[in-house]
Amino acid sequence: MNFPDLNLLLTFDAMLREGSVTGAAERMNLSIPAMSRRLANLRETMGDPLFVLAGRRLVPTPLALELAPQVHDLLEDARNVLGNKQQLNLGTIKRVFTLRAEDGFTGAWALRLSQRVAEQAPHVTLRFMSQGNEDVAALRDGLSDLDIGIAGPLGPEVYKQRLYIDSFVGVVNNQHPLARLAHVSAQDLVSYPHLSVSRRGRTRGPLDLELEKIGLQRKVPLVVPGFQAAMQLASTSELVAVIPRRFVEWSLPLLPLSIFTLPVVTPSGEFSQAWHPRVNNDQVHRWLRQQVQECSSS
Repeated sequence: MNFPDLNLLLTFDAMLREGSVTGAAERMNLSIPAMSRRLANLRETMGDPLFVLAGRRLVPTPLALELAPQVHDLLEDARNVLGNKQQLNLGTIKRVFTLRAEDGFTGAWALRLSQRVAEQAPHVTLRFMSQGNEDVAALRDGLSDLDIGIAGPLGPEVYKQRLYIDSFVGVVNNQHPLARLAHVSAQDLVSYPHLSVSRRGRTRGPLDLELEKIGLQRKVPLVVPGFQAAMQLASTSELVAVIPRRFVEWSLPLLPLSIFTLPVVTPSGEFSQAWHPRVNNDQVHRWLRQQVQECSSS
């Protein structure tokens, strides 16, 4: 099967716009003889002169006028595809985005993000799912559109954008003995049982490493998979939790919690959003990433 020469569409469009071989040649950056040959090929292909002399101009024949809107649309579609410059109409977009996120992020920003999205794209649905043993497969296979949480290794192929950096603080219920102290020492900290936040069930983390440097160890009788659950449990027990500050500050109006500064320095948490290269240039996905960034930075 012989594939048609699509350059003939450009020839047709240039002739229609300029009304002369000379003008069309200049538009297409061709010599006049080269443009004449293209016009001859176009006429032969279509079986019609397409442009005939009227005074000093070449005017379109009835067939050319009939084809003009179709050719215009074809060329516009081609420019949009090749240039990826489609006009984004959020009001008509119907998409479901799956966001794999820390439960603390979901609790703190899901509603705000949903409201922000609904104002601009009323037919877009956000579906949050909890994090698990993260790997690139869910992003690559389209099971997840964005991965939001503390930055971790997802492979070199994944794009990643920092949202913010947060410090960790100690969290106890308002009636806890530590809530009444002006300054919590390291010895005070290990005098009470802790709960650990780990999706993999780990009882140790950066805080334990710092405590060991000064010869102290905390007791961790309970491990939960997310920060939201940790705050709920801390608010109704004697357990001490270590939570990103912004998550706790969002929960303070809802839970009877007190915050205190940790007596040892622990690494900050870098929260980011990650996505697969397959959607990097998708305009709607790019818009969603912008909403996540602006929402989490406010």
